[in-house]
Amino acid sequence: MEEKLQTFYGNLFEKKLIQEIAEVGIYKQVPKGTRLIEIGSLIKSIPLLLTGAVKILREDENGNELLLYFLEKGDTCAMTLTCCMGNTRSQIRAIAELDTELIFVPSQKMEDWLKYKTWRDFVFESYNTRLYEMLDAIDTLAFLNMNERLYKYLKNKVLIKKSKELPISHQEIAYELNTSRVVISRLLKQLENEGKVKLYRNKLEVLEF
Repeated sequence: MEEKLQTFYGNLFEKKLIQEIAEVGIYKQVPKGTRLIEIGSLIKSIPLLLTGAVKILREDENGNELLLYFLEKGDTCAMTLTCCMGNTRSQIRAIAELDTELIFVPSQKMEDWLKYKTWRDFVFESYNTRLYEMLDAIDTLAFLNMNERLYKYLKNKVLIKKSKELPISHQEIAYELNTSRVVISRLLKQLENEGKVKLYRNKLEVLEF
């Protein structure tokens, strides 16, 4: 585990901190679609991503989900850090977007490791990055129409998956953008007519990027 940590976090953390993480961390490999954090759950560990990607979602009172942002290798979840500090329940859902490798460290270690400057910088940078992503999500909802939101969503998916081919159904997109499948199908057809995407059965390709 220490070797994996050194590979992905060696440029962020000093060797002593990496050794401590390796001593208490739990390594896990999870397949795409695994629910890692559930809304309302108590957070007992902090995830450190080694490979893959995790999507963070919110849910309204009717059970509708809304995609907030993605976590990638070298990231942790600022929402998780907040829950650990305040001993509160999770307000988000975290689902593996790709097959993912993580190391989970006990939540109580968050404060213990504040003695390390690199850990403090990592925590503050995580908060800062997630704040900007939250602001971007708010701006997207407030200022972009659904057509623009959809195209931005697809481009973000391409960046995460590192492929212009996206194996995803119209219904899945509708869930993550909190709209109907009919609306998504209509807008995807419009994007295809504009030469921006190519549609297949349960798959699409982003042509213009």
